[in-house]
Amino acid sequence: MTRTIVASATREIIIGFDQPFCVIGERINPTGRKKLAAEMIAGNFDTVIKDALEQVAAGATMLDVNAGVTSVNPNETEPGLLVQTMEIVQGLVDVPLSIDSSVTAAIEAALKVAKGRPLINSVTGEEEKLEAILPLCKKYDVPVVAISNDETGISEDPDVRFAVAKKIVERAADYGIKPHDIVVDPLVMPIGAMGTAGQQVFALLRRLREELKVNTTCGLSNISFGLPHRHGINAGFIPMVIGAGMTSAIMNPCRPQEMEAVRAANVLNGTDPNCTNWIKTYRDYKPAEAGHGAAAPATPAPAAAGGRRGGRAARVGGGAATE
Repeated sequence: MTRTIVASATREIIIGFDQPFCVIGERINPTGRKKLAAEMIAGNFDTVIKDALEQVAAGATMLDVNAGVTSVNPNETEPGLLVQTMEIVQGLVDVPLSIDSSVTAAIEAALKVAKGRPLINSVTGEEEKLEAILPLCKKYDVPVVAISNDETGISEDPDVRFAVAKKIVERAADYGIKPHDIVVDPLVMPIGAMGTAGQQVFALLRRLREELKVNTTCGLSNISFGLPHRHGINAGFIPMVIGAGMTSAIMNPCRPQEMEAVRAANVLNGTDPNCTNWIKTYRDYKPAEAGHGAAAPATPAPAAAGGRRGGRAARVGGGAATE
């Protein structure tokens, strides 16, 4: 059984088909959030601290950390800011982190200060990216998100996206990186623009699981982009992708409707034995409290054995799109 291990200084998490769905909190991401970007540039991390604590309280298994505050000289500004953000978040919470950057120097700088075993977010099928990121995965012995696009862009053909994912897995093997350390993002298209987007990703997930035997993730809110009442679509999408084989997602855990869908899917998928986490979370649930933002109904049980996209919005991912 494919198992991707990530860890903080004190907590190990397993992403896998036989594990509870891994919720990667997306909120520490200035993309599309002008106020947050301005705060981070000014050295004010109050919102970062608030978002980190609220996401973990709401049930996040991991946190995605992005510091891409500007497109001007990111190679100079982003490494230091990402390191600072990582250190602040690591001092607040004990969940593993996802290092989210398109700047190679920033990724390596963050890896040097990361505690435990973080996830790199991300590598694509572009030769330049493969040659830059895969050696870092090998050097620091960390897993990586593999996004299914290359120099030709993002294909609407799911067979092409599968071929790109296969290419990344094969290239990773050349560096001695095992498939269990590749978490493929098959790229979720907006259902409002492409009516077959859901069917495409369900079929892709089954192939990725059965043929490549890899874990998977996505920018969850991409599916609802451009539609009204997006969280209803997102909540309906969650159990369907889990049923098709998806094992994690970059999403906003502070949306009760979506987290309820995750927890219910864990119950029905057999990864919440005896409904333990569901009961602990909802036994005192009162319907009138629903929809009150980040507050969780109760402290969730650990999300996985052993404990419990960032520029992502620009690279087809969730990120701050759910502001």
